Amino acid sequence: MGDASHSHLSQSLIYRILDANLDRAREGLRIIEEWCRFGLNSAPLTEECKSLRQELAKWHRDEFRAARDTLGDPGTDLSHPQEEQRHSLSDVLRSNFCRVQEALRVLEEYGKLDSAAMGAACKQLRYRVYTLESQLTGWQRHQKLQSAYLYLVTSPVENLLAVVEAALEGGLTLVQYRDKDADDLTRLRTAEKLKQLCHRYGALFLINDRVDLALAVEADGVHLGQQDVPIAFARQLLGPQRLIGRSTTNPEEMRRALQDGADYIGVGPVYATPTKVGKPAAGLEYVRYAVQHATVPWFAIGGINPENLADVLTAGAERVAVVRAIMEAEQPTLLTQFFVSQLNRVQTVRASEARK
Repeated sequence: MGDASHSHLSQSLIYRILDANLDRAREGLRIIEEWCRFGLNSAPLTEECKSLRQELAKWHRDEFRAARDTLGDPGTDLSHPQEEQRHSLSDVLRSNFCRVQEALRVLEEYGKLDSAAMGAACKQLRYRVYTLESQLTGWQRHQKLQSAYLYLVTSPVENLLAVVEAALEGGLTLVQYRDKDADDLTRLRTAEKLKQLCHRYGALFLINDRVDLALAVEADGVHLGQQDVPIAFARQLLGPQRLIGRSTTNPEEMRRALQDGADYIGVGPVYATPTKVGKPAAGLEYVRYAVQHATVPWFAIGGINPENLADVLTAGAERVAVVRAIMEAEQPTLLTQFFVSQLNRVQTVRASEARK
């Protein structure tokens, strides 16, 4: 075979690789774009997906398409069992982000053989996709936080995973792992198991106090007490895409938490509780203050149970956090369903009154 023929064959093979990966990247972006548009109703994220697709389309030349050989491609018959099913929306998005990022890396390397400009452009597009993935993850977390009205803070019980799963089955969507006494290795292992459990049910998972553990297990965020690290420090480590909550017991602590950029706050303790030893109850008056002054999602917390829930809601709370009421319940699923139904009922009533 002459040099000219060999060169033409090599070029044709390169074009096939470029064509296949341009298709792969654009298809993956379209799948992500559909969720940004219809699932999240996010104009900025949808526009970024569209922009990325259009940038790629500029490089998808007719010569690349002409080199396509679908019938002769052995890859069309190859499939992995993980590709044949998706267990959650997160699986769909994660798989397609990986698909796009891998395709862009291929385009970056093989594109250099056709055009240095194409290689450089695909490199920058890959970085934009990394940023998009972080933004989308953060957006989803904030959306879930906005729609969460019941917050379970765990306590050390023998059947921890079983209780949490029972609550998740009852409709719980927000969990904080709290254990002040366990050693770090135990906390790490338990946190990993809880995160996997929560994410299987589509619930957010946060860790009390420990930014390092939250990073280690890739939790959705961290909850900080007044004596924990500053929010700014936690944000520097966790980034903008993870959630940071702060406990507050009075108006001044609330003001600082809001000023420091907390994504949500705890308001309490509403009633005296053994989980907050030495802290006097802030009472319903602080709940009423939060109704007027809190500018982020807030959860009334502290001694709240089925008997006093109505009083807390009457004071204006929309969200509550509980510990013992569920962790020590004989039937955690039923207790969770009770809390969720009462909170949903209040939401419905208040939305109806707001429309009048």
